[in-house]
Amino acid sequence: MLRKWISSAVIALTFAFTNFNQVAVAKDLPDFTELAEKHGAEVVNISVTQVMQAGNNAMPFPNMPDDPDLQEFLKRFGFPGAPGQGDPNGQGGQEYKSQSLGSGFIISSDGYILTNAHVVNEADEVLVKLSDKREFKAKIIGADKRTDVALIKIDATNLPKANIGDPAALKVGEWVAAIGSPFGLENTMTAGIVSAKGRALPQENFVPFIQTDVAINPGNSGGPLYNLRGEVVGINSQIYSRSGGSMGLSFSIPIDVAIDVSNQLKANGKITRGWLGVAIQELTKELAESFGMKNTNGALIASVEKNGPADKGGLEAGDVITKFDGKLITTSSDLPRAVGATKPGKIAAVEILRKGAVKNLNIGVGEMPNDPNDAAPAAKPATKVEANKIGLALKELTPAQKKKLNGKNGLLVAESTGAAAQAGIRRGDVILGLNNSDIQSVEAFNKQINAAVGKTVAVLVQRENNTLYVPIKVAK
Repeated sequence: MLRKWISSAVIALTFAFTNFNQVAVAKDLPDFTELAEKHGAEVVNISVTQVMQAGNNAMPFPNMPDDPDLQEFLKRFGFPGAPGQGDPNGQGGQEYKSQSLGSGFIISSDGYILTNAHVVNEADEVLVKLSDKREFKAKIIGADKRTDVALIKIDATNLPKANIGDPAALKVGEWVAAIGSPFGLENTMTAGIVSAKGRALPQENFVPFIQTDVAINPGNSGGPLYNLRGEVVGINSQIYSRSGGSMGLSFSIPIDVAIDVSNQLKANGKITRGWLGVAIQELTKELAESFGMKNTNGALIASVEKNGPADKGGLEAGDVITKFDGKLITTSSDLPRAVGATKPGKIAAVEILRKGAVKNLNIGVGEMPNDPNDAAPAAKPATKVEANKIGLALKELTPAQKKKLNGKNGLLVAESTGAAAQAGIRRGDVILGLNNSDIQSVEAFNKQINAAVGKTVAVLVQRENNTLYVPIKVAK
């Protein structure tokens, strides 16, 4: 009986101790209520409208094979007739509106707002809704696709602005919170911890992402990431997901990177970055051993662009950059950030390892060529260009733009209307060819179009990394 009583007492004491620990742990958990109350008004809902040209329900080519992969390609490229691209009412050649949602936050009381570039990309109208339900049409000041940062402006004053924090002071394991509009549910707060810092993602060379396990979903893009002091430390930008929803892998742009971009966009409408003209790769253990290195620190130069800044400065393929302009290069992803942050024209001291020996070079940093699609999505051409018979107003490519096409000729679409717009060609596309002929000039292209009145021409179009022939009937 005594043994039974002692056993019961031990169980009771254990239960009480467990409850006490749970209470103690609960007291250590952060309270986000004050953050939500004080800073929720800084976050805005962004609604983007894009006017699309609907085609008929046929695929853009006659006798197009019923290939799901090809149809998905056409859908991504935005051509009429592809799944999801036709007129919902089945009426060919009519306009319809495509809408999407995102988030943003106020960085100045006179109406400047930060968001993601992909939120406002190719927008015809941007509508900002504040927490007090007021709505404003926004102007796109500029957008930078390389960092996925955009600056927009609304005509308002005395707005609550966000406090800017220091991402460098963040620690892995620290509590953070996001406020945004997932799936259009405005002013939603989610919380988690910092999972990692300085995370490099594929094809994202200019952003040392903050990784968190905060629940981020479609509609959160462009919203702020807060620390417990109510300071914005990042812009929620990407998630890793197999389902399209949150899986505990969220990535935010450090706010210092975003503020630097926004300052340049506000001052110049574009971003200026340093450029070397090299292709780099990660230095693996095996490669390091083959170069006689004791560690894998540095960025391996895979190739050097002829007559580029690196070539003129003496860099060679096979060199390993270990220090650039006083900054240690630990991994290959460190180099693009260091070079991009360097003012073009500056002579940078570069430490390299070449055939086992340390060498020092002085290299004049060039200016990174701009992507023709990096300009503000709402920007119109500076000078009016007359449209041709199929509705295309075209401009010659700059030398830097041609360089991105490996020296090929092409024409930049300044405006697309009429038959060209109905076929799916948009502003910012690049015309590469016409009827299997290469592009020579705007004059030559328009001459060929004028000679094809009443006929169908095949226009070779490039949009980002995709190319496709588009058939267009030239009206009489």
